[in-house]
Amino acid sequence: MSILNDKEIPIGLGMALSQNLDAMQVFASMDEGTRNRVIQRSHHAQSKNDMQNIVSDLLK
Repeated sequence: MSILNDKEIPIGLGMALSQNLDAMQVFASMDEGTRNRVIQRSHHAQSKNDMQNIVSDLLK
């Protein structure tokens, strides 16, 4: 099962992760609580750029 097929992941976050494979690997390796915090943060994204910043921050 792909992490991006999870019903809990917003489509915008899934799309942004699919464009950044390194960030996708980091996201997939996170514990559930940390992943949930990223998902919650993504709910507040107002633009594509905001979502890309959230994904980019996974690599910091």
